[in-house]
Amino acid sequence: MIRFLLILLFIGLFFIASIVIFFVLFIIGLFSKKAKARISYSIVQWVLKTCLFIAGTKIDVIGLENVPKDRAVLYVGNHRSIFDILINYSILPPLMGFVSKKEMKKYPFLNHWMRLMNCLFLDRDNIKEGLKTILAGVEQMKNGISMFIYPEGTRAKTDDAMIEFKEGSFKLAEKSGAPIVPVAINNSSACFEDHKPRVKKAHVIIEYGNPIETTELSKEEKKHLGAHVHDIVKEMVMKNKELV
Repeated sequence: MIRFLLILLFIGLFFIASIVIFFVLFIIGLFSKKAKARISYSIVQWVLKTCLFIAGTKIDVIGLENVPKDRAVLYVGNHRSIFDILINYSILPPLMGFVSKKEMKKYPFLNHWMRLMNCLFLDRDNIKEGLKTILAGVEQMKNGISMFIYPEGTRAKTDDAMIEFKEGSFKLAEKSGAPIVPVAINNSSACFEDHKPRVKKAHVIIEYGNPIETTELSKEEKKHLGAHVHDIVKEMVMKNKELV
């Protein structure tokens, strides 16, 4: 419970400091939007790495060399914990944003940081608004900003009980021409969800698979892209279970 309270205290102090940080970033943005984006990313990475340190999370990373460094990609992963987001942001290079549920917009300070981090808020109950969000993500990716999405739509209860991937999630890659990087994470729920509200030390394995070039896929392959990526991620998850 102490780790949980320390993380809450740290984040609370950071949000208070954000009042000044937002003003400084606003001034920087008047001169260089690129500098504003990269400084924002560095700040958030430091904050999340600190939270992981407080939580006592040990992370083993496999396949980071598979992530293209010269273009935007669509990261597609399984979802087990809120710590999945902390872990990926602490590892992946800038710039990158998450596709999040629209409910996250109601949290002050957090929603502003998410916007600074190029996150998008998806309304899964409104097809028209959902399409607008996907198209906004496509434009970001065309401008060199990678996106990360959890196509399950919600957190699975166990590592080997992955939910079917929603095919619509892959329009981000298809319409932007960006490659897909499959991401498999094991044991992240041991950080928090398995015993909340307590935060405990945990050993997490995360693997980044070989990129899938969407521009080289046939129409038939694109039609079943979600199922194909689901199988790749699940295979990595099952392979890495013994490493935890």
